[in-house]
Amino acid sequence: MKKKISVVVSCYNEEESIPLFYKEIKKIEKEMNYVDFEYIFVNDGSRDNTINIIKKLNKKDKKVRYVSFSRNFGKEAAMLAGLEASKGDYVTLMDADLQDPPALLPKMYNYIIKENYDCVGTRRVTRKGEPPIRSFFARCFYKLINKMSKVEMVDGARDYRLMTRQMVDSIINMKEYNRYSKGLFSFVGFDTKWLEYENVERVAGETKWNFWKLFKYAIEGIIAFTTAPLSISAFLGILMCFISFIAIIAIIIKKVLIGDPVSGWPSLVCIILFVSGIQLFCIGIIGQYLAKTYLETKNRPVYIVKETEEDNK
Repeated sequence: MKKKISVVVSCYNEEESIPLFYKEIKKIEKEMNYVDFEYIFVNDGSRDNTINIIKKLNKKDKKVRYVSFSRNFGKEAAMLAGLEASKGDYVTLMDADLQDPPALLPKMYNYIIKENYDCVGTRRVTRKGEPPIRSFFARCFYKLINKMSKVEMVDGARDYRLMTRQMVDSIINMKEYNRYSKGLFSFVGFDTKWLEYENVERVAGETKWNFWKLFKYAIEGIIAFTTAPLSISAFLGILMCFISFIAIIAIIIKKVLIGDPVSGWPSLVCIILFVSGIQLFCIGIIGQYLAKTYLETKNRPVYIVKETEEDNK
């Protein structure tokens, strides 16, 4: 009996990309005729014609399945929904914009079958086509989080990977509300092989990730996989107390021995503003962790499904 590969595709306003993606992935299906395929398109609350295009594909190809959300819940929720809906022995996560080359899939499958890897991931060795400032901050983020976290984050790693059912089930069993999949993939362990490739630009449409969204996503990753910022805030508090103690001693000595009056209000205002800024920064760090804890305790669903292909049978 043939093994099955589930291809999970997260879609948000991808009406232009989906037909192009489908055409390319069907070529790979013909090439890999020794395995069965199923395609799970997750419509993440798209506002364009994405869901109708997916439904048309479902009508002409029963291997195409879909999950449509009631609103936009984000890519993390879409990936989780696709993993939970998948039925294959192996599961791959891909973007509809073809920045994840389908041509790598046969090689990924061979590594798992012949070399007994549990996961074959992909990582970009170049960031061609990205704004230089975005690439700079991305590299800084990976350096920073790898120093703070015990879970390794691979620079340039994509969500595009082929995983065994055992690994997929392990990821699904992690029911946390605030999800950072790149960290979860590393956290569950399993033997992983990395395939390197040069960056591929989108075939159609526009990216949904601006600088601010990427910045917030980076904060999510740091908070989800390290408590180092809390230690940093505590260290800053101790450091400020030490500096204040030294400053008090210096002022007393200066007054007693030299008779020099205490400096005026400009320096005092600067010190107050500086210390207040440090305090607000530390409170902000604590607030981020508290907010994530608050969201987890609500126990809300990660996503809400509006319809699937089963509803239209």
